[in-house]
Amino acid sequence: MVVKLVEISEELGAGSLRKYVLREVFVNPEHVICLRPDESARRRLLENKLPSELDRRQEFTRIQMSSGQGGFNITVVGTPSVVEEKLRHSRKVLRG
Repeated sequence: MVVKLVEISEELGAGSLRKYVLREVFVNPEHVICLRPDESARRRLLENKLPSELDRRQEFTRIQMSSGQGGFNITVVGTPSVVEEKLRHSRKVLRG
């Protein structure tokens, strides 16, 4: 089972400028290694660099994912406790 979250994704815009967009991402909870607050995303929000539809009170979580021999990080909307609850709920449904 996978969990749908909202990711903040970085894209290159015109003139190699960084542009951030929101997009849905589906995460397999079995591949999550670590959750931690993403303060750099919070800073970008307060600097008005993230999409304007985000509330300025919003917080973000960096998820460390395993991927075969390595891993990668994604940043999603929500606090670590909110993201953890979503991931835990999907596991209960899957194993319940």
